[in-house]
Formats: sequence, C-alpha cells, structure tokens
Amino acid sequence: MEAVILILALLFFAFVGLGAYVTVKAVGAAKRGVERTVTQARRTVEETTLRAKSLGQVGVAGELAQLRLSLRTSMRATQDALRAGVAEDSGLSESLALFERLSVHGHELDDELKRLEREPDRSTVAARLPELRERMERIVHSAESLRWAARDRAQKFAEDDLDVLSTQIDMEAGALRHWTESSAPEAASGSPSGRSWAEDDSSQPAQPTAGAGAGEQAGSGAGAGAGAGAGAGAGAGREEREAGAEPPAITARDPRQEHYPWQKTARPETTN
Repeated sequence: MEAVILILALLFFAFVGLGAYVTVKAVGAAKRGVERTVTQARRTVEETTLRAKSLGQVGVAGELAQLRLSLRTSMRATQDALRAGVAEDSGLSESLALFERLSVHGHELDDELKRLEREPDRSTVAARLPELRERMERIVHSAESLRWAARDRAQKFAEDDLDVLSTQIDMEAGALRHWTESSAPEAASGSPSGRSWAEDDSSQPAQPTAGAGAGEQAGSGAGAGAGAGAGAGAGAGREEREAGAEPPAITARDPRQEHYPWQKTARPETTN
C-alpha cells in the first residue's frame, strides 16, 4: 500500500512539473511574439515618420531624415538576405558575423542622427552633415557589398546546379532514345526491324527459304514414281466429271454418333 501511494505521489509531482515547464515555455514564446510584434510596429511607424519628414520637410531636418531612412533600409535588407541565406549556405556565417560588427556602427550613426534631429542649433548640424553623409555612405556601401555578394553566390550555385541537372537530363533522354541508334543500321540493311510500326506484316510476300527449296528438290525425286499412278487416277476422275457424274458431297459427321471414352454405354430399352 505504501508503494502504491509513493508511485501516485511521484506521478503527481511529475505531472505538476511538466505542466509548470510547459506553462513557462508557452509564456516565454508568447512574450517573445508580443515583443517581436511591438518592435515591428514601432519600426514601421518610425520609418513612416522618417519618410514623411524626408518628403515634407526641407533643410537640415529633411536631410537628417533622408540619411536615417537610407541607412535603415539598406541595413535591414542586408540583414534579411544574410539570415535567409545562412540557413541554406553555411559559408555565409562569416559574412553574417561581419555584418553584426557593421551593425554596431550603423546603430551608432542612427542614434547620432536621431539626437541631431532634436538639436536646436541648426547651423552646427548643417556643418556636420557632410561628415555624417560620408559615414552613412561607407556603411551602406559595405552592407550592399555583403548583400550583393551573397546574392551572386546563391545565383552561381543555382546556375551550377542547373547545368549539372541539364547534363543529367540530356544523358537520360539519350538513354531513353537508344532504339534510334540500334534501328538505323537495320533499316539501312533492309531488315524487318527497320520497318514502320504502321506497316502490315501481311503485306510482305512470303519468300521461299533455302531449306524449303532443298526439301522440294529432294521430294521431287521421291514422288516421281507416285506421280504416274496419281496421273492415271486424275485422268479417270476427269472422264467421270465430263460424263456428268457428280462428285460425292462432303458431309459432316453427326456429333450424336460420336462416342467418347468417358461416356457410359447406353443401356438397351426393355420392351414389355
């Protein structure tokens, strides 16, 4: 009885622990999903605001918004391309590590541009714009170099795979058409294998074979003696037909008169 109670207690604690673990994992996944949704919404709102500022404002504020928008767009495109490509090509892991280092400089520049948007001294901000633009262009150029190199690499692999696949398909197609090479010499020599499928076999005249000719020549000598007697009988038959006698009719055998071994002998009928 004590063993049963101990087993039930262990099962209870096991189920409680499993439920707590599942609950914690579910809460963590939900929390990450909410954070991801909030971050994406905040990013969308911020980019929409930057796009509106770059189009609606002029001067220093418009240039700052344009710099931030170009920087964020290029960095996000490169990040998405590398993360999507590293799942299929492990060679991009080093490129992704370099991009992470480049992202540190990109975030620093984005934060600095964001602070300068709230700077009241516009003359100082305007004096620093050439330097900020140069930094932005260097970061964007590096990001685009990584992105286009990854795309060219993926395209090259796809072209190589397509070339190999085309070669294999050509070889398989040649193997499937092997009868064309074997039937061409037969068709040239006049063998029956080169004949068209639509051609009827019955249309070809029967050719006597060498064996049949030899048999006929051998049989002609053996039947010479019997030919004389057969000629006499044939002459008598012609005379009877000329005299008007009709040849006997060929009648089929009555199947009721046939007897087979498995049939029983018919018993005679008794008469009273």
